[in-house]
Amino acid sequence: MDSKVLIATRVARELKSGSLANLGIGLPTLVASYLPKDVEVSFQSENGIIGMSTLPHPGLFDEDLTDAGGTPIGSVPGACAFDSSFSFGLIRGGHLDVTVLGGLQVDERGLLANWMVPGKMVPGMGGAMDLVAGAKRVIVAMTHTAKGSPKIVKECSLPLTAVRRVDLVVTDLAVIEPTDEGLVLREVAPGVSIEDVLEATEATLIVPDDVPEMALEA
Repeated sequence: MDSKVLIATRVARELKSGSLANLGIGLPTLVASYLPKDVEVSFQSENGIIGMSTLPHPGLFDEDLTDAGGTPIGSVPGACAFDSSFSFGLIRGGHLDVTVLGGLQVDERGLLANWMVPGKMVPGMGGAMDLVAGAKRVIVAMTHTAKGSPKIVKECSLPLTAVRRVDLVVTDLAVIEPTDEGLVLREVAPGVSIEDVLEATEATLIVPDDVPEMALEA
């Protein structure tokens, strides 16, 4: 299974029917395509829509209907659009049940860096800070390493997105839960050993006696 598909499939198992969920730019947008058939979630985008969906058919899109990254999206019956001030009122008011965001680094405290690399041109933080601070639950969906370097580190060297600890990290190697005691290894991906995860991780991981294989089926 492709690593991004694996991550999106596992994250989708975390979403519950009736929840209002935000999907960040990039890999997180794939999550909508892998929801279990019996789960109904309302997807929100910070540029101003509730009820977004994947495109029903390739090439069938409205150039005025996009996600926050400018990627064309579809909409479900009953979807609604609104301005950015209302959208961020939802986010800052704590009305989002969950947000799924990409990550550049997560450290031993569970803090996320995901909005810029120093020296590279970036348009700004966008909604990342508000989403991490305002959503009831924050899930990070990212590859475990980048060009061979660990992305789960002892301390973030990149600018932090917020000072709020994230709730879950799902990578192509593992599911990791940040806790008061530290980062707990909850699951490993199919075909991946605990030793593989430890070798690819700079941060210290707490390894329980039982670490099951990543749950990909509903």
